[in-house]
Amino acid sequence: MEALYSEAPGGPGVDDLAGEYRRVRALTEALVDGLSDADLTVQSMADASPAKWHLAHTTWFFETFVLRDRDPGRSPFHPAFPYLFNSYYESEGARQPRPLRGMLTRPTAGEVLDYRRHVDGAMLSLLERVCDPALRERIVLGLNHEQQHQELMVTDLLHLFAQNPLRPAFASGEGPAAGERPAAQRWIAQQGGIRRIGAGDEGFAFDCERPRHDTLLRPYRLASRTVTNGEWMAFIEDGGYRTPTLWLSDGWTTVQQQGWEAPLYWERHDGEWWTMTPHGLRPVDPAAPVTHVSYYEADAFAQWAGARLPTEAEWECAAADESVDGNLLESGRLSPRPAPDVADGIAAMFGDVWEWTASPYVGYPGYRAPAGAIGEYNGKFMCGQFVLRGGSCATPRGHVRPSYRNFFYPHQRWQFTGVRLAADG
Repeated sequence: MEALYSEAPGGPGVDDLAGEYRRVRALTEALVDGLSDADLTVQSMADASPAKWHLAHTTWFFETFVLRDRDPGRSPFHPAFPYLFNSYYESEGARQPRPLRGMLTRPTAGEVLDYRRHVDGAMLSLLERVCDPALRERIVLGLNHEQQHQELMVTDLLHLFAQNPLRPAFASGEGPAAGERPAAQRWIAQQGGIRRIGAGDEGFAFDCERPRHDTLLRPYRLASRTVTNGEWMAFIEDGGYRTPTLWLSDGWTTVQQQGWEAPLYWERHDGEWWTMTPHGLRPVDPAAPVTHVSYYEADAFAQWAGARLPTEAEWECAAADESVDGNLLESGRLSPRPAPDVADGIAAMFGDVWEWTASPYVGYPGYRAPAGAIGEYNGKFMCGQFVLRGGSCATPRGHVRPSYRNFFYPHQRWQFTGVRLAADG
């Protein structure tokens, strides 16, 4: 997959938008290469979508918000596809209910790939004729949208394959090897004061990352690395999932109702913890970052550890000068790796696992959602969710930046979500 890597769409040095379009679209298909029609069709839960649906939905996005908007008289590739492959754009009309996307045995995977070829041809033809700023902006949004779905494809396939008693692998290669020693955790002091956060005017950013604005921080400390599996095992052995005083009320209710005793995918075999990965069932690596934990679990662990979760402003200010690099999708590892042991400073702020913050997902001061259907992209979800930062081992390289705001509901844990602790200064 390394050959498909490119810089972030819309970022410095990206002059060939058509070439960027080809690369992003090719990587999406590379992620499902070799999977069967059944693998691509089945839906494992309401929060996940079939890979075939992701392939089609990202195509529908370009067909609708680029091709149709440029040519309102244009007919869709198939008259039913706008209903089948719209996600949550109420302005675009009725759609297949999300929990029933796995019922779409037709169109076949081959027909969906034909759909992609048809739209790709029209998109590239359009780019040959014109590329004004408004068109470029919309295509760059579409490419970043598709990169989000690339990550979702990986995590949705992992959840799907974890339901199979055979615990099959869907990723090629051997995957990560355990045995590394965990890096020492250090507390890194961070300055307080009035700081600026949010995306600036240069390069691509989603609307929810703007406007850039001032925020007041008190001095604080941030852990030099994320919480490891070994540390989470200690939390479990100390009764972490059986101690109600560690948990938020809704979190404790969820633990009781769902019977949580460990992170998602963890299971015991002969007294040892194993976990499902894209490479199949593997022993849990004590040195690697813990992942597939909910906000509720992250907060409970922080309480147990005598610490707290960072706010998103604290996280962003600490990451502002860090290299936007790490164990990301193109590495092919598709599993978190142990953080490097650094003498000072912060390790692995980007990649490996998304890091829960204590911040609710709300609009920044002065935020206004864009007009039209595109305005439904982020703004209408600013209720009841929490912000995560930093990207994961399934996030495409070039798709993360210090200002990037991911968000999920506090009970969700099928994404590669982990924990970095914070403390008051």
